[in-house]
This record gives sequence, C-alpha cells and structure tokens, in this order.
Amino acid sequence: MTEKPVAQVHRGQILFTASPEKFSAYENGYIVVEEGKVKGVTRELPREYREVPLADWGDRLIIPGFVDLHLHAPQFPNAGLGQDMELLPWLETYTFPEEMKYRDAEYAKKVYSRFVDELWLNGTTRAVVFATIHQEATELLYRLFESRGLGAFVGKVNMDRNCPDALKEKTRQSLAATRAYLENHREKTSLVKPIITPRFVPTSTADSLEGLGKLAAEFQVPVQSHLCENIGEILWVEELHPEQPNYARVYNAYGLFGQQPTVMAHCVHCSDEEVELIKKNRVFVAHCPHSNLNLSSGIMPVRHYLDLGIDVGLGSDISGGHKVSMFGVMAVAQQVSKIKWLESEKKYAPLTTAEVFYLATKGGGKFFGKVGSFEEGYEFDALIIDDSNLFGDGLTLEERIQRLLYLGDDRNIVERYVAGRKNENPRI
Repeated sequence: MTEKPVAQVHRGQILFTASPEKFSAYENGYIVVEEGKVKGVTRELPREYREVPLADWGDRLIIPGFVDLHLHAPQFPNAGLGQDMELLPWLETYTFPEEMKYRDAEYAKKVYSRFVDELWLNGTTRAVVFATIHQEATELLYRLFESRGLGAFVGKVNMDRNCPDALKEKTRQSLAATRAYLENHREKTSLVKPIITPRFVPTSTADSLEGLGKLAAEFQVPVQSHLCENIGEILWVEELHPEQPNYARVYNAYGLFGQQPTVMAHCVHCSDEEVELIKKNRVFVAHCPHSNLNLSSGIMPVRHYLDLGIDVGLGSDISGGHKVSMFGVMAVAQQVSKIKWLESEKKYAPLTTAEVFYLATKGGGKFFGKVGSFEEGYEFDALIIDDSNLFGDGLTLEERIQRLLYLGDDRNIVERYVAGRKNENPRI
C-alpha cells in the first residue's frame, strides 16, 4: 500500500477561486497540507507547523491543478485535423478511422503514453476521458493514468449502431465487456476510476442505453456522454427517438442523466426544458469552446447555466479541440462569452477571469469531489508557476493570472502536485 504523504508547507503567491465571483489571493502566503489534503491557507505560518519541511517558492504562483472535464484519448493523433468540417462528417472522415486502430494494443500503448504525458506536461491533474470500444486498450489507458499518478475517470466507449462495422459492437458483448471493466477497476485506486460511456445517442441502441443505465446503478459509477452539440446531431436523435420530446429525455429514460453523477459535453443547443432537466438532475456540463468553434457547432450560453446554478467545467475535447492546454481553453472560453454577450443583445454577461479560472479548477473539480481549490479539506492538486518570462513588474496576482491565461504555456509550470504528492513524470 502506498504511504500517505507527510505534512508539508508551501509558501508563495497563492491564488484560487473558492467561488466563481472572485479570486482568493494570498501574497507570500502559506498552504499547510496534511495527508494529501489542504489543512489551511494563511498569511502567517501557524506555530505548530514551523518544524514541518517548507517549500518556499518565492515569487512563483501556487494555483490549483487544472481539470479537463471532457476529452477523447484515442483522438490525440488527430489534433488539428478536419477543422474545416462539422461534427458528423468529421466523425466519419477522421475520428472513426483513427479509433479503429486501437484494437492493436501496441498502437494504443504508443498513443496513450504520449497522451497522458501531454496532460501532465500541461498541468492537467484530473481528466474525464473517453477511450474506445476496445476493452484491452481502455484498461491500458487506465493503468497509464494510475502509473503517472494523475486523477481520471476513464470510460470504455459503447457503440452498437450507426458506426463502421469495425467499431460496431454486439449489444450483449458490449455490455459484458463493460461489466468486466467495471468489476476489474471500480475500487482499484482512489485517483483513477471507471465511468459509463455511451458515445452518444445515435450510436447506442435502446437496449444498450438501458443496459448501461442498469450497470451505472448496480456499480454506483458515474456517466459521461454528449448532448446537443450540433444541430444535425439533434435532428438525428429526433428521428431515432420520436417517443421522447428531446435529446436529454432519451438519456433520462434509461437512467443515464443524473441518476448517477453525470457529465454531458457541449450542451450548446439545449432547449429550456432540457436545461431545466440538467438543473433538476444536477448534471454537470462540460464547456468545450475550442471544439465548438472548430466544428462549427455554436457557442454554449455559459452565463445562462451559471446563473441557474448548474455545475459547469471546461473541456479541451481533443480532438474536436486542437490543444490539451487549459490555458488556451480558459482564454477562448472568455473570448466566446463576449460574442455570446453580443449575440444575446447583452443578456448573457461575458465571463470574468475569476469565472473561467473557476471553471478550469473547482468547477470541473467538483465532479471528483473536493478537488480544484485550496479550501480546507480539499485534495492538494497544485501547480507551481514561474511567469517571470511574461514580464510586467508591479502586477497584482490576478493580473498575473490574466496574462498567464493568454500568454502562458507548459514552460511556465515548474512543479505539479496531485493529492499532495509531487508528481514527476519520468517520461518527460
């Protein structure tokens, strides 16, 4: 059994968002960590901790690790390809052919190793991830996250209709493989866990959706999928399921919409009734602005969701999105919120820097529990940031974060901590 990390103290320029309204900033502050969790953030070090080893980061920033609430590991080799297409043609042309390759375990190992390293490099300490239909490759991805010490929900994808034959599963076999995956991994580690993953309604029959809903309830595991990303997709769901009033209701009918913790990606074109169901069922929404722009899907009304108290996080959505860096995702989330503000005749106010930072940390981190903040009892997921190359003497801590979102990259990340453990990736 891995030993629990000992008590530790970090000193530096501390910034986090306990709420989306504002930053909590501590210049030359201290974070006390016990057994991997934050004991407290103070401006003066408590006397009882003065003998604890101190990591003094000087003028460097200490911020929570980033949470990517939606991305596809097997699509990593496709990043930047097909960005002149809409969703459904893009799936047929690029995504499905790439995902067929993961029946080859060696190919999967090559790509997934690089993928997990890239997340580590870019400061993503937790992620909610789609794999493919292939059980062996999915289990490999799970083990890679585990060995790297990163937190993740890893899902074996289920598809039994409307996809290439090489990716089309027989329903019973698909459910049996998912059951085996859950049995093998649901209680294996505290950092990496399985998640039920129907790709989306068009590629899952009613029998598959029903079976997955039952597995989610039986094993008490969460659910991830896609919702209302693209107009063509929504019309297709209407044709496939005329018995339901909308897309969200299809998932709901089969116990896949908040009956267990659920995250739905995109939610760009949800009707008022769907938004109300999201709120009622406490479904998380993954906002993926890069992907929504690249695939001409639209702009999610993030302000509307936040005003209703719906839990929202950010997703890179590789490879609909083209970069795993959450710096860029935060920046573009703020940018597109300004366009939505104009489109809505200034009804939906643009996102502030504190809000997009919150979405990339605590907003998505809630899906993992007490993750994404430095409040007492939260797991100590942290990034140590050296932004000295960005210049700008005399900036406040918040102004330094503003510049970091638009100008920063992996080179600014000095150290990474996950659940209190310093995370050094030997492959980089």
